[in-house]
Amino acid sequence: MSIDLSNYEEQTRQAVKYFWTMRESSLSASSGGTQGERGGVVAGKNMDGFLDLIRNVVLGNGLTDADLHVSKSLSLTLPGFFRPTKRWDVLIVHEGVLVAAIELKSQVGSFGNNFNNRCEEVLGSSTDLWTAFREGAFGQSPRPFVGYLMLLEDCEASRSPVNDKSPRFPIFPEFENASYTKRYEILCEKLVRERLYDAATLLISPRAAIVDGVYKEMSQRTGMRQFIAALAGHVATAAAFAK
Repeated sequence: MSIDLSNYEEQTRQAVKYFWTMRESSLSASSGGTQGERGGVVAGKNMDGFLDLIRNVVLGNGLTDADLHVSKSLSLTLPGFFRPTKRWDVLIVHEGVLVAAIELKSQVGSFGNNFNNRCEEVLGSSTDLWTAFREGAFGQSPRPFVGYLMLLEDCEASRSPVNDKSPRFPIFPEFENASYTKRYEILCEKLVRERLYDAATLLISPRAAIVDGVYKEMSQRTGMRQFIAALAGHVATAAAFAK
């Protein structure tokens, strides 16, 4: 069974360029107030450039009549186990079957506490979803694809070593002097290794990418091709069984 990767590299560059363009527009619009950098965060649509790529992967791999939910509405809400509901960034549903749930996140600056917040968020979301799935919250749906994509600012602060202390017990050696970029890479690798996510991708990009959408990947394991291939394969399988 062949899969369609939908020219993902070019579409990813366009999505990254869109991210920085929208963020700059949001900052400019809020420059007269007190939000500052916060204005680029609360705009909420910065990652929407990736939606076209996801949509093309779904359509190109056979689910032409699937419901792709991307707007900030109740259509993105799934039941939880530890909490009543969770709103995802992207949901793909076909004939009442949950095909995929995807989180699209970003971080620009403020790497300290925000990294820990992102870790807690991504771990909580997957744990809640898989427990709800086990308990039959999604009816007779087979195991869905669950994906995580992080776009991180590529800058000196995100690449510089960070020294953490644990006075009573040592931290795992892979975290010693690890930059926030490296920490996100480790996070994505472990999310997949522990089967909390089917694909977890880290893209790093400088603010100058507003011109050409340039981005880098830390490894093949956490790269965009792995994410798109995993999603495309899952969609193609769902389409084959739907016939």
